[in-house]
Amino acid sequence: MTEQPIDVLIIGAGASGAAMAWSLAETRMRIVCLEQGDMMKPANYPSAGRDWEARSQAEFSISPNQRQLPVDYPIAEENSPIKVANFNGVGGGTVLYAGHFPRFHPSDFHVKSLDGVADDWPVDYATLAPHYAENDRMMGVAGLPGDPAYPGDNAKRMPPLPLGKTGEVLAKGFNKLNWHWWPSDTAIATEPYDGRDKCINLGACLSGCAQGAKASTDITYWPHAMRAGVELRTRCRVREITVDEDGMATGVIYYDGDGVEHALQAHVVVLACNGVGTPRILLNSKSIAFPDGLANSSGLVGKNLMFHPYASIMGVFDEQLDGYKGPNKCIRSQEFYETDTTRDFVRGYTLEIVRGFGPVSTAISGLQRNKIPWGAGHHRAFRSLFNHVAGMVAICEDLPEEHNRVTLDPELKDSDGIPAPKINYTLSQNSLKMMEHAIARGSEVLRAAGAHDIFTQAPISYGGWHLMGTARMGTDPARSVVNEWGRSHDVKNLFVIDGSIFVTSAGVNPTRTIQALALYIADQMKQRLANLFD
Repeated sequence: MTEQPIDVLIIGAGASGAAMAWSLAETRMRIVCLEQGDMMKPANYPSAGRDWEARSQAEFSISPNQRQLPVDYPIAEENSPIKVANFNGVGGGTVLYAGHFPRFHPSDFHVKSLDGVADDWPVDYATLAPHYAENDRMMGVAGLPGDPAYPGDNAKRMPPLPLGKTGEVLAKGFNKLNWHWWPSDTAIATEPYDGRDKCINLGACLSGCAQGAKASTDITYWPHAMRAGVELRTRCRVREITVDEDGMATGVIYYDGDGVEHALQAHVVVLACNGVGTPRILLNSKSIAFPDGLANSSGLVGKNLMFHPYASIMGVFDEQLDGYKGPNKCIRSQEFYETDTTRDFVRGYTLEIVRGFGPVSTAISGLQRNKIPWGAGHHRAFRSLFNHVAGMVAICEDLPEEHNRVTLDPELKDSDGIPAPKINYTLSQNSLKMMEHAIARGSEVLRAAGAHDIFTQAPISYGGWHLMGTARMGTDPARSVVNEWGRSHDVKNLFVIDGSIFVTSAGVNPTRTIQALALYIADQMKQRLANLFD
């Protein structure tokens, strides 16, 4: 079934796709977004019921291979110590993320110049600053201005999340060591904001916010975009992008929720499918003109996959903490963020404070770590852990390496017969040394804060939330997939706006920067409408 061509087709309704759709809506072009997942219903989130922990391991699991919902696609990830974590639905990963919402540092865009590694970005912090600000307004940011890790950042925010007992205890540990800490910037409303209620400390942020306090794009950008005329279609899984004899994109072939094939023509195609989903579609869009996949003359589509290796450092305290009450994150430390020549690795990491676990998660983790026995002493051991555990994760900068990549699996397919993505990823020596350092420093903090039993994990297996680098941006077509404003070097009406275009990963969560980039690219498109394809 074929319909009349539209002006702009956006594939993916997550963090970047929503921001792009909203920004372009003012042009009055006909814009359609195809999302393979469903429209979200917050009343159905696990956080609305008492069984939230069980459901967060089932239909709301962060792993698509564990969820196995009709809207998910399988991922072959046996060759990776870090497994992909994502969510398919309107809002994408913002539905299940923790709402931790830092910006990149200015240095993150110049790692080649500063540290002699990877490549410099073709854009910088100053270029993105107004788009950071615009995105902050749309999403709503809570935090405390004046963080010395971000000199000059005094932007107005909602009040920060309460530190709670966990934050207060761990902050004392940082203070004893004279190390930096600061209340985290979060995309969580601490006061009523843009029609959303404030956070009521349900504590189940990672399985969807039934309160609507956490800023997922289904409740921030999308209502505004749809009121402005953008059409959002769900249960639409794109198989490939089609091209004409001149090498221009003509639209897509996709399957609806019933498995019926459709063709949709468009003058402009925008990919917003994350660092795994985007190369999957590009690599599957083979043609005579593009035998190695669309927009892949550089051979870099799917390569340079970056995850952010996570190290977990948790401690047991004698005193009761606030456990799973309140949002997962409350404070951060960037004491070890920038390159230090006295260390045996380059770049650095952020320490993000993590509150304790709910009762089910406490029991499971305690059993896995042999902290809770069966039989005699079972309940006593459980009580010694529940509401007594807190710690942190280190989000470590992952440098790009071409052998870390996404390809198409030759056998595994989704329910529509589309080849599944295959992950090949290894941890670099730089990452291993960085995680080792983070575990040592995090353990120091916990001991200083009063923890008497510390357990660690590095990397966190299901820590592949941040999918970056597989369609990198740059000015050299031989060394990048898209140019400095997101347009494919090879296909002049094809754009990529998700984490795929990242040149480096920084040492912080990428969502805020992904959205700022999407808004920046949208502005570049609007400024060039008269000669967009020149």
